[in-house]
Amino acid sequence: MRRWRNRLVLGWVLTLFGCLTAAAQAPAELAATASQQDLAAHMRYFHDAGGEATVDAIRARSADFQPLPAGGAAFGFQTGAFWFQAVIVNRNPLEPRWLLVQDYPLSDLLDVYVHHPDGRVQHYRGGDHLPFDTRSVRHRHPNFWLTLPLDEPVELLVRVQSQSSMQVPLALYTPTAFSELARYAELAIGLYYGILLALFFYNLVLWLALRDASYFWYLFHISAFGLVLFTLNGLGFEYLWPNSAWLADHSVPLSICLAQIGMQQFSRHFLDLKRRWPAGDWVSLGVMAFFLLLGVAATQLPYHLATPIASAAVFLSIGWIAVASTMVIRLGYKPARLFLLAWSMFLFGTAVFVALAFGLLPKTFFTEYGVQIGSALEMLLLSVALGYRYAALRNENERIVREAKLQLEQKVELRTAELRSALGQLEEAHVRLRESSRLDGLTDLYNRSHFREAFEHLLSQARNTHRPISLLMIDLDHFKSINDTYGHLAGDACLRWTSNTMAVVLAPYGALLARFGGEEFIAALPGMSLVEASVVAEELRQSLRNQPCRVDGIEIPVSASIGVHCVDTSAKNSIESALQVADQALYAAKAEGRDCVRML
Repeated sequence: MRRWRNRLVLGWVLTLFGCLTAAAQAPAELAATASQQDLAAHMRYFHDAGGEATVDAIRARSADFQPLPAGGAAFGFQTGAFWFQAVIVNRNPLEPRWLLVQDYPLSDLLDVYVHHPDGRVQHYRGGDHLPFDTRSVRHRHPNFWLTLPLDEPVELLVRVQSQSSMQVPLALYTPTAFSELARYAELAIGLYYGILLALFFYNLVLWLALRDASYFWYLFHISAFGLVLFTLNGLGFEYLWPNSAWLADHSVPLSICLAQIGMQQFSRHFLDLKRRWPAGDWVSLGVMAFFLLLGVAATQLPYHLATPIASAAVFLSIGWIAVASTMVIRLGYKPARLFLLAWSMFLFGTAVFVALAFGLLPKTFFTEYGVQIGSALEMLLLSVALGYRYAALRNENERIVREAKLQLEQKVELRTAELRSALGQLEEAHVRLRESSRLDGLTDLYNRSHFREAFEHLLSQARNTHRPISLLMIDLDHFKSINDTYGHLAGDACLRWTSNTMAVVLAPYGALLARFGGEEFIAALPGMSLVEASVVAEELRQSLRNQPCRVDGIEIPVSASIGVHCVDTSAKNSIESALQVADQALYAAKAEGRDCVRML
């Protein structure tokens, strides 16, 4: 028993010596009263450019590890894998469980190795290339529960491989401390998105009320940029695509491109570039086309290429908006001043965030959330600028109205006369329009829709007076052969001649005549029985047969088949049934050789 205990102590001492030698940094001691510990000052790193080294190979190369740079654990966009090493000693007897948190949400894969003095090794995996539910705690930042024995040195190795920006700020938290941290972080994020939602709904109401396109594109800008930050904060992976590694990778460049398109379109409308500076408007359209193409390309390009390109292009996009704003200010457009101030805030916040992504600035509260701070100020100022723009437009409109009122008072008699004349012309035009809507454009007969309305009135009169009413369904025989032989213009001339002939023949009988469609016509004969209507139909048939149509010196014979039906005024759906029976009578005339009259 004593020999086993001596070996354990010797192993513990050797492990501690190896850990301290490998780390060459002071161990991270978790004090008895500590609730959290930032590991940056106690970590060293090694860049495995090929990304293929195993954990044993990395431990064997502990001498190659280097202290973190002064800017902290931010290295920009890098290839391969980064290894981070630290020794941790837990002095807190009340907290054996600690949560290791990477305070950056966009890393692809993380491997955490915990080497205990007794030789045990614990291995954990995380990152947004694994389903969100695999995380120890449901939180937007990757996290891992570690069990740290009291007063024993534990070697921590963290391997990070990602196409995103290589940012690996690691910290340990007790459960209570992390709960408090998450609560305050969620409060800050909630306040930010609450501001966005308030601005969204406020300007949505204004857009619905005013129908100003600038408000619509401002809403688009808020929504698209909100999606960018929702993605960058890790909330997209948590709530929208928790099981999609593809979206976790590509949502950043895609949402950036979408946001920039919204920014440019909003700027075009707010600054009225198309009217005030047409050349600048074309440049803005070109910038939008670039981001559209980049968004399409981002679905195929590797993340480590698409994201830096999109991030760098943001500077050019916002810079161009600043140039356009300055130009419009010089042209005398005052609302552009607030607009330029707003974009300056956003440009500053975005510059800080992108500099952090490329490892140019250390990770602090202001650098991490610079884009949120800048964008919140930008959107508030843009909302104020929209209000100022609306007030300027309203004042301009009021000035125009006052001038118009003065001119109106001076020329009231002239304007009144012109108005009366215009109203008279409008009434005449309305009458002509109403009449033209009732007539067939080729034959000047009534059209089918008006015939149905007028026939309903005649049918109602027939019911009230108990008098008969009959229908003639008329179809020109072999009209297609006229078009094929003489041409469609000659066919149109035949239709006009036929309609004139029918109008002359049927006028004495008070008939309601209309073109039913194509070469088919219909006539209603009020007060006529079936026999009387058939006599009129025969008269009409002979008139068409005996007088050929003359077109450009050519005589074209025209004949017609006519179906006659006396309407049953007591039946339901009298119109439909009457048209159907008259059509059957017409088909009977066609079936019996055409150029004849048949009754049903």
